Parts: sequence; C-alpha cells; structure tokens
Amino acid sequence: HTLVLSRNALGPAGLGAGLGGPLPALRLLDLSGNGLEALPAALGGTGGGAGDAAPAFPQLRSLNLSANRLQELGPGLARAAPQLQELLLSGNRLRALPGGLLPPEGPPAPFPLLSRLDAADNEVAELGADIAALPALKSLDVANNQLRELPAALADCPRLKEANFRGNQLRDKRLEKMVNGCQTKAILEYLRAGGRGKGKAESGREDVRKKKREKQQKKDSGDGEQDEVEEASKLLVKVLHVSENPAPLVVKVSPGVKDVRAFIVCCVLKGVNLKPGNALKRFLTMQTKLHEDICEKRTVATIATHDLQLVKAPLTYDVQPPDELKIMPLGRKEIKAKDLLRQLQLEAEEQRKQKKRQNVSGLHKYLQLLDGKDNYPCLVDAEGAVISFPPITNSEKTKIRKETRDLFLEVTSDTSLQICKDVMDTLILKIAELNRSALENKEGSGSDMESDALCGPGNLNLPLVVEQVRVVDMDGNLKVLYPSKTDLATVSSLLTVIR
Repeated sequence: HTLVLSRNALGPAGLGAGLGGPLPALRLLDLSGNGLEALPAALGGTGGGAGDAAPAFPQLRSLNLSANRLQELGPGLARAAPQLQELLLSGNRLRALPGGLLPPEGPPAPFPLLSRLDAADNEVAELGADIAALPALKSLDVANNQLRELPAALADCPRLKEANFRGNQLRDKRLEKMVNGCQTKAILEYLRAGGRGKGKAESGREDVRKKKREKQQKKDSGDGEQDEVEEASKLLVKVLHVSENPAPLVVKVSPGVKDVRAFIVCCVLKGVNLKPGNALKRFLTMQTKLHEDICEKRTVATIATHDLQLVKAPLTYDVQPPDELKIMPLGRKEIKAKDLLRQLQLEAEEQRKQKKRQNVSGLHKYLQLLDGKDNYPCLVDAEGAVISFPPITNSEKTKIRKETRDLFLEVTSDTSLQICKDVMDTLILKIAELNRSALENKEGSGSDMESDALCGPGNLNLPLVVEQVRVVDMDGNLKVLYPSKTDLATVSSLLTVIR
C-alpha cells in the first residue's frame, strides 16, 4: 500500500524500469528529495503509460515528487494513476502548470479525484486555463514561482477552496495585494469579475457603491447588528512586540543546523486554558492531525509545544552526533538519540508483527526522516538539556499538562522558512479555536475561583497573547522574527489580530 523512497539518489535517470510493472494495491508513493529529471516509465514517463494499457497504479491516491529536478510532466500520469487525489510537486523546475499533465485526448475527465495540487517553489511562468479541467481540485499551491498573470479560469474550478499564490510578481498590483492578504474566495471573485485591464476603476467604484447600498439596507432592516455580532465573535489574538516585552525570549541558531534542518520559527502563546473536560486531549489530537495534514506526515515540518514555565531560557537550536545527543523523551527515561531510534525501530517491527500489518504506524513511521544524518537537530535550554529532538519527540522536561497556561511553540523544517510560518499560523488558529471551545464548555473545569474568573461569561472573547520571539545567529544577528507584520495573514479571515 505504501512505498517511501524519499531522500535517496534516484536520478537523473530515475527508476527506469525499476518499479517493475503494475503495483495494483499501491496507495501512497513518495519519491521526494531525489534527483529525478523525468518520471519513471511506469508513471507515464517517456515511452510509458500507453493509452490502451491497463493503469499501472489503479489505486494510487498520493504521489509525492517534491524536491526533484522535474521540468515537465507527461500526460501518461493521468492514465497510469487515474484515481490520484494528491500530487505534490514543490521544489522542482516546472515551467508550466498543468502543462503536459492533462492529456490532449483520451479520458474525458483526467484526474477526476485530484483534490490537492502543490507546485510551490518551481519556475512556473504560465498557469494554464485548463486548470479548470480538474473537477475535484480543492487546494492549489503555486507560491514562489514566476507567475505574472492568474487565469480567469481559476474561478471556474467548482471546488477550489484554498489557493496560495504568494511569492509571485503579478502585474496586477491590486491582485498581488489580495493574494497576500485575502481569502481565496475573494481572489476568485476578482478574477471572475474580469480582474486586470477590464474596467477595473469603474468596477471598483461600482463595488464601493454596491457595498454602501447593502450596508444601508442591512442597517434599515437590522441585519447590520448581525455583522457586528459575527465580527465580535471572531477569535482574538494580541501580538506583544519584542520592544514591549521586558524579558523577550531569544533562540540562538548554531551554523551546523544549515545542513541538517535549517529552518526554525518560534513564539510564546499566553492565556491557554487546558483544564476543562478533555481540552488537553483535544489539544494533543489537534497537533497530531496537523502533523498528518499541513506538515505532510512530518516530511515538510514538525511542531513542538512546551510548557513555558518549564523552559529555561535562553535557548540554542543546535546539532549533536547521535551517540552524544541525550534526551528524556515523552514518557521515557533519558536516553541517547541513537539508542532511542534503535529502540523505536524494534518496537515498530514488533508492533507490526503483532498486528500483522504491512507497514508501521504512529511515531515509528517518521524514523526514516533521519536516515543518513551524521548529526541530529535539537533545541537545548540554558541548563544544557535537550527539550526538543525534531522530527521525533519533545522532552518530558517541558511536557504540557492540564495546568499549563503559557506555551512555547516551535516549528522546524528542512524545506523552507515560509512553510514554518504557515504551519505556525495554522497552529495558533487551532489553539485559539480550542481555547474558545474550552471557555464555552467551562462546566467541566470545576468551580475553583481561578477557573470561574477566566471562564466567566464576560471573558469568552479575551484575546490570547502571542509574544514575538527572535531567532538569531550566534553573533546576535536577526534571522527571523515571528509573528512579523505579514504573519498570520493566512488565517486572517478567522482570526482578529490586534497588533
């Protein structure tokens, strides 16, 4: 069902005929982080995927080709994997999308189930109108490419809900601003209305007049109060700037992380309530779900959450050899990283045998992410203790408990800084949603005075406080500050940020 060949040296010749013909039960194929310049023949590469042949991968749902050297994709993929739902192409050299991916003839609806298409960090200069031929497309990521225009046909994608166009130098400057701060729905409506060069000024004035009329009508009918209620009900987050913080937390980054896991983004979140009912369990479940979804099974990023009161600052993001790095993993005694991985691998194999499965599950499926590394990344506190060992585990020393009020949040990646920020944006939004839910269901939290004060009816919309954290090099030069003025924009439709 699952074949993971990531971070090998498959290229530029790729696998050739090495996939050995059809794999009828395969559901997930990961070829990321190799040197592929062309798809294997079985996946519709040169000479493969003949129109009259049976699909080589009839059950394939997810195909990860990120971080290769692909310049184009042939139409054979649509025939080889007709049930594909997720296609990840970020970090390649693609110049057009969909390009040759869609057959000029053949199946009337190629990729009828494809809901996610990720082609960020390529060289895409042309986003074709035939993107609308993907009937199930829900998520499209073409960030950090070379696009100058967005086709109006995007508005014809019937299910498109999430689209990322940031990092492209669009000719239409109004559209470029929308791309950086508006919901996908607003962007699609703008494209549907004609966008750049089609009476923009006049249509803009008409939009203003229309909004004024609607606002007056709502006011006359009393609907305006509903808008105010909806705005007031949005989740609140207040940003505390470094300059306003008497004791800001700083993370130093050693030069060694550059070749191991280069990117880290951190912040402090205060005012969380994990006491009511199963709030803590829901918090941990949410983190696991983010690792599966936006973090792509930890392959692009990893989240770590800590109890701020147990974090001894200042912190250092460093690397250590596997036989020297020591950590007290969650629920375990202190152990060397090398021994921990060996122990987890043995547990995984034993568990797999007991359950008679073909592949491992849980934490164990992330172990291969460190294969071949001479050093392992780690976050070290002021006492020299390792509090985080990404992408594997946190430390028992800073474990979050029901009594935890203030969090230290950390996101690391070996892919890009922007991915760290996007994941952190989403993490803060999800915590805010959980916090609101916990406050609204305060009955399960007991009746102690502190809980009553925090969860009283007048306090349901108290903002969480996000404290900026500076990440600096060993000389103190700023590498990244989060959240900056442009951060949290991706969740602005659901979150009111007080800066």
